Amino acid sequence: MRALLLTFSWQEWRHHPWRTLAAVVAVMLGVALAFAVHLINASALDEFARATGQVQGQPDVALRARQGLLPDTWLDDLAARPGVALASPVLELPLQLIGPQGQRLAVRVVGVDALRVAGVTPALMPQLADDAGRLDLFAPDAVFANPAAQRVIDGWAGALQLQQGLDRRPVRRVGHVGAPGAPLLVMDIAALQDLAGQGGWLSRIDLRLQAGQTVNGVMPPADLPPNLLLEAPAAVSERSGQLSRAYRVNLTVLALVALFTGAFLVFSVLALSVARRQPQLALLGVLGLTARQRQTLVMAEAAVLGTAGSAAGLLLGTGLAWLALRLAGGDLGGGYFSGVAPALQWSAPAALLYGVLGLVAALVGGWWPARSAAGLAPAQALKGLGSTAPAGRWRQGLAAGLLVLAVLLALLPPVAGIPLAAYVSVGLLLLGGVAALPVLVGLLLDRLAPWAGRHVLPLLAVERSRRLRQTAAVATSGVVASLALSVALTVMVASFRDSVTRWLDTLLPAPLYVRLAGGAAEGQALPPALLAGVGALPAVQRLEPLRTLPLLMDPQRPAVTLIVRPLPGADRAAGTLPMVSGPLRDPLPPGTVAVYASEAMVDLHGARLGADLPALAYAMSAPAAREARYRVVGIWRDYARQHGSLVIDRDDFTRLTGDDTVHDLAIHPAEGSTPEATRAAIETLARSQGAESLIEFAQASQIRAISLRIFDRSFAVTTWLQMVAIGIGLFGVAASFSAQVLARQREFGLLAHLGLTRRQILGVVALEGLAWTTLGALAGLLLGLAVSVVLVHVVNPQSFHWTMDLVLPWLRLIALCAAVVLAGTATAWIAGRAAASRDAVQAVKQDW
Repeated sequence: MRALLLTFSWQEWRHHPWRTLAAVVAVMLGVALAFAVHLINASALDEFARATGQVQGQPDVALRARQGLLPDTWLDDLAARPGVALASPVLELPLQLIGPQGQRLAVRVVGVDALRVAGVTPALMPQLADDAGRLDLFAPDAVFANPAAQRVIDGWAGALQLQQGLDRRPVRRVGHVGAPGAPLLVMDIAALQDLAGQGGWLSRIDLRLQAGQTVNGVMPPADLPPNLLLEAPAAVSERSGQLSRAYRVNLTVLALVALFTGAFLVFSVLALSVARRQPQLALLGVLGLTARQRQTLVMAEAAVLGTAGSAAGLLLGTGLAWLALRLAGGDLGGGYFSGVAPALQWSAPAALLYGVLGLVAALVGGWWPARSAAGLAPAQALKGLGSTAPAGRWRQGLAAGLLVLAVLLALLPPVAGIPLAAYVSVGLLLLGGVAALPVLVGLLLDRLAPWAGRHVLPLLAVERSRRLRQTAAVATSGVVASLALSVALTVMVASFRDSVTRWLDTLLPAPLYVRLAGGAAEGQALPPALLAGVGALPAVQRLEPLRTLPLLMDPQRPAVTLIVRPLPGADRAAGTLPMVSGPLRDPLPPGTVAVYASEAMVDLHGARLGADLPALAYAMSAPAAREARYRVVGIWRDYARQHGSLVIDRDDFTRLTGDDTVHDLAIHPAEGSTPEATRAAIETLARSQGAESLIEFAQASQIRAISLRIFDRSFAVTTWLQMVAIGIGLFGVAASFSAQVLARQREFGLLAHLGLTRRQILGVVALEGLAWTTLGALAGLLLGLAVSVVLVHVVNPQSFHWTMDLVLPWLRLIALCAAVVLAGTATAWIAGRAAASRDAVQAVKQDW
């Protein structure tokens, strides 16, 4: 076999380098895209886990609150417990660092006890500069910067200030810490508590246990209040990984689409190659090469193409990943790893896996041409008659079985939060649809036959396709698969964009929004004086205070977002929240608080309509809030928070917690006042109170435009995939027609002898191309719509826990199908020119 590859196969590759290169490039692009996505994801997760592990510390366990901060009274209690070697208090807050020229940098400021931190979290241990005094470890104005913060501060060269609310405190950089990741400052914990007004409160307490001690031995579960939890640093990293898991998995599957279409290109190239070499393969058969050996030879050629493409794809994927990490970090457009600049983490096992996937794709693409080579009748092939063996009925049963199995798999639940069965369902739908093509071709061409019988050229085109419907099905399979994927992606993106647009319209009723600069965080709030002043402005008709805070309802899952906003009555909530079901209007029992849960809460936390939600009570910090009973009175759609959100009325929240903190304001301008004029009035008020640097403005139209622009940018890759898929499908049509042209030289010669002109022969080929691509476009459209239903109603809800309405952009779909039909017809005509240019007499004479 090796000798045949080096002689027989090498000659084919050498004489047709561009066609061979196209197949190699198709596999290369599929492997490169999938491998690059994997490397970027793995590198970002590794860096994020490493940074989180060192910033959160490497203690044995840490005590933290499910919501808000932790009373520091727990510090002495834990330190005195048998089995605890060391307890280190930590307060971590997001603040603004201000440079000498007013420059601003959002930093995480971590307060530590320098006498304890080294024994538990050495990465946060302050290291004094050479010119600093020893007491600077405890100085209230001393800060220690990590490498990311140092790079920024070195470029400022001047006095520094930390801002908390309206207060600014001058600080000095007197050393550094080794914690990696985003900009971070470390300072004495008492100084940070004083600056932030958080005296007596901590973010967590890191514990180092004595040898042989366990968490339950140190702190039995009965001693731990429900609103507190003890967890290892690994749990924090695990929750961080869950934040982006669905996004990463779907992006990887989308990247593997390129490999799927690459398999069709390998199929097209090898099908054309086998058709061109029928006489040579037949001669090898006469000389003793068995059918199995001919099949093995073609499969070996596919393996060579796949191996070359995979090797090149791994190199290209590594380069793409390195470039993406340098230019855009590990964010990948999903917003999950902001601030992380990871180094490339190359993995040999991953490279082997994706290399094997590329090889398998090439082998799958080469299987049918290999079967064709094995099925050659040497005597007929030597005379150029080819093979006309009809397809067995078993293929029809196989197609039906694949489609039925695809439907059943689409009904299965996700596995570990990933819609594995739905992904397999999509693949089986495509395979079943392609396998069912002969049946569809026969049905449609039987309907066209009476019309075509009145015209000579259409009669020739339609009748041949009817008699060789398996050939027509194989030729159009690439178009069907690629068009189905394009239609499915088009419908999915259109449905999602339409749903997001309507969601934004409902969720942004106010024309103007004021929010806390840098985002909402524990200990940060809009000043009460500013709130009162804004409410009293003549330009403001009504304002709605808003607040968001994280709740760790389940330690095994990412935090849920609790949204606090005015909700006076069910009717009002139904108008300001994009409801999916509810709201319930029945009176609630005394002591019961109404909450509105997002769709993700239903899947992840069992927050079903009308059910109580005791986990919310466990997560709250205030005693009255922990004793309240919470009931889900409505389910709403939230595209911004994949892992769940709850909405509670502000009056209920303030009554239960005594906390009236506000992070955002929804502003309704007074009659006759524009959003611009209202903004100017608020800016003047904030400037008079020295609070202009605390707030940011956004108009509803701007938020909507930015959100949709981000959405379009995030899905821009689907446009590229559509173009690649359609291009590969059309190349498949061209290859199939070229193969048919070579096999039909004598047929065209006979037509020429019967009086058909060169133009009429081209017309027959073009009509066949029109018929085949029209059938392919129709089948691809129907199959794509079926796949889009699975993507919209199964894959998306199981991946991201939200639903969307199916939207069919008919104009775009019709234009896509029409473009495929026109391009396919033109491709067939171009391929047919080779046949018409042959000498008709010589073509027929060869058969005598």
